[in-house]
Amino acid sequence: MTDLLQIRFTLPAHEVDACQAFLAENVPHGWQEDQDGPERTAFSLYVEDSPAGRAVAEAVSSRWPQAGVQVQGKEEEDWGRAWMEFFVPLECGQRFEILPPWLADKANPELTPVIIEPKMAFGTGHHPTTALCLEGLSTILGDGTGWDDKHFLDLGTGSGILAIALCRLGMTGVGLDIDPLAVECAEENATRNDVEDRLSLAVGSIDAVEPGVRFDLIVANILSGPLIGMAPLIVSRLAPGGALVLSGILEEQADAVAAAYEAQGLGSAERKISGEWAALTYVGAHR
Repeated sequence: MTDLLQIRFTLPAHEVDACQAFLAENVPHGWQEDQDGPERTAFSLYVEDSPAGRAVAEAVSSRWPQAGVQVQGKEEEDWGRAWMEFFVPLECGQRFEILPPWLADKANPELTPVIIEPKMAFGTGHHPTTALCLEGLSTILGDGTGWDDKHFLDLGTGSGILAIALCRLGMTGVGLDIDPLAVECAEENATRNDVEDRLSLAVGSIDAVEPGVRFDLIVANILSGPLIGMAPLIVSRLAPGGALVLSGILEEQADAVAAAYEAQGLGSAERKISGEWAALTYVGAHR
């Protein structure tokens, strides 16, 4: 059984956005937030009891000395019970809802459900970058008319949330990730959502796509540097009139990412912001 650390701390309201950005980059499985009075937010998260996990606690203490960081050892089963206590269903873009298996029977009938099993290493959809992607997809898809026979690429699929959401709408696609464990997790979630026949998953990046294949929709939730470097390859895989959603972008880096894609012939992006994060959405801009 994996040894875990529970990290707890509180921060004033004006530091919350910066802390969320830090955690989104360093704690991919999520965290709990609660109000600690009118002006402070309490954070609680689990990491593996390893040098990397302890480095998260040390980094929080160093960056926010006033946070009062507390670290306590836990067993993995405690982490699982904690998720059951505080996992809140996430609604995105008035179209999708992310839920754990134990809340599946409480899904909102007016939204498209995506069932995700929380795990230590992979996202649950609560990060701003994933939520921004789902909001961008909701904007592109509209009422869903005409998309049920379309083909998509999910680059950096992680736990498969975005790919599964699109499959649940009737699309078929490819999910790629450079982490083999992420692909394994996505496969489990695809089966859990009964979309394994619509989704092809593989280890790799954009260069793993078969030559000549183009996609009606591409979503890439990775970091700004790779997004800029892969801009020519990503755009070359976009079908004429296709749509593109880019996320994992710090707001201060959004202009540079947008410039890289405009240089490839795309027009101006619709920009969505959540805290320190940004997503860029292109609709029908590629010819």
